[in-house]
Amino acid sequence: MTLALGCIADDYTGASDLANTLTRCGLRTVQTIGVPADDFPLPEVDAVVVSLKSRSIAAADAIAASRAAERWLRGRGAAHVLFKICSTFDSTDAGNIGPVMDALQEDAGDAMVLVTPAFPGTGRTVYQGNLFVGAIPLNESPLKDHPLNPMHDANLVRVLGQQSRSWIGLVDLATVARGVDAIRERLARMAGEGVRAAIVDAVFDTNLETIGRVALDHRLSVGASGLGLGLARGLLVTGRVLALEVAAGASQREVGGAAACLAGSCSQATLGQIAEAEKVMPVLRLDAERLVAGSDEVDDAIGWALERIGQGPVLIASSASAEQVAVVQGRHGREAAGHAIEQAMAAIAEALVLAGVRRLVVAGGETSGAAVDRLGLPGFLVGPEIAPGVPVLRSVGGRHGDILLALKSGNFGGPTFFNDALGLMR
Repeated sequence: MTLALGCIADDYTGASDLANTLTRCGLRTVQTIGVPADDFPLPEVDAVVVSLKSRSIAAADAIAASRAAERWLRGRGAAHVLFKICSTFDSTDAGNIGPVMDALQEDAGDAMVLVTPAFPGTGRTVYQGNLFVGAIPLNESPLKDHPLNPMHDANLVRVLGQQSRSWIGLVDLATVARGVDAIRERLARMAGEGVRAAIVDAVFDTNLETIGRVALDHRLSVGASGLGLGLARGLLVTGRVLALEVAAGASQREVGGAAACLAGSCSQATLGQIAEAEKVMPVLRLDAERLVAGSDEVDDAIGWALERIGQGPVLIASSASAEQVAVVQGRHGREAAGHAIEQAMAAIAEALVLAGVRRLVVAGGETSGAAVDRLGLPGFLVGPEIAPGVPVLRSVGGRHGDILLALKSGNFGGPTFFNDALGLMR
């Protein structure tokens, strides 16, 4: 079969966000976990989102995984590939956005790559090359304290320029507002000046639609789910894809079973959601120091949950304030602490599923990735939307049978997200 759109996501929650966006636009979409085997039985779909866990790993490993995903997608006929990144441009001066973009651009043979993390529907906008979270510049938002990828600069031309081998340019909002031809003319001028990638301003969804149509002129683009929306609408308006109604069938069939929530994100949004969840379900707050030290904290948490899941949903959280996280990282190192906590939460997820949990909500990109890997889930069907960017997912081909999941990026969802998710997962 020939795919209209191939996507490579650098984390699992972001992949779910993108798959949800494409599905809502009318594209038949499948999300896979990792690069599928060559004999993966791909159904008739318009788009495939390959989920990687490459945002915070070594740049060389992220490049290798992303290149493997691109080869698989191109092998299924994808003329355009979107490298899906976080709408808050999570990265460090060393990458991984820039290095992966450079490698994929080299493989695609593109002279120019359009880049925008804008997604106005979730409050992420780009103006004069600066990324805003709501009305706040990125470097003044809570993302400045991200435990893995703290963001201290809102100027994406500068941020990407520090990571990439390419000269980075800007397509400003005034150019975008003038339409497709104006963007194409601007890109052509910049390419003649040696620019090989351009940050593109966007503050409205209509800007994304314009950008998406231009991006489809090329073989590669880089952006958040907002750019996915623009690409999908570009495919529809040009007639390359015929919009289909989202099927309710298999993706909404009830599975029953026990329900549980896991929270690993330390974002302010998730911390507030945990506090709200305490009003409606038992909540266990784990000791991050004990998790990293390898004590009995995991076994104690599993025992606590098994005593309660027969009576209703429970929530187990390793989330903590930025100050608490900094103390643990200072003792054990940022990467070591993060890895230990992720693996502890994944072990808890596996134990709960083995005990009969079939509805699982996970908050936090790294936590979600670790849990899905531990459960060995190869792919998902995309179901109804819980909150902007967060759909219900039904596992496909896993060894534990049907499982419903919600994989949430830390900042997504409203205050009652956990309860809202469980209300749609039946």
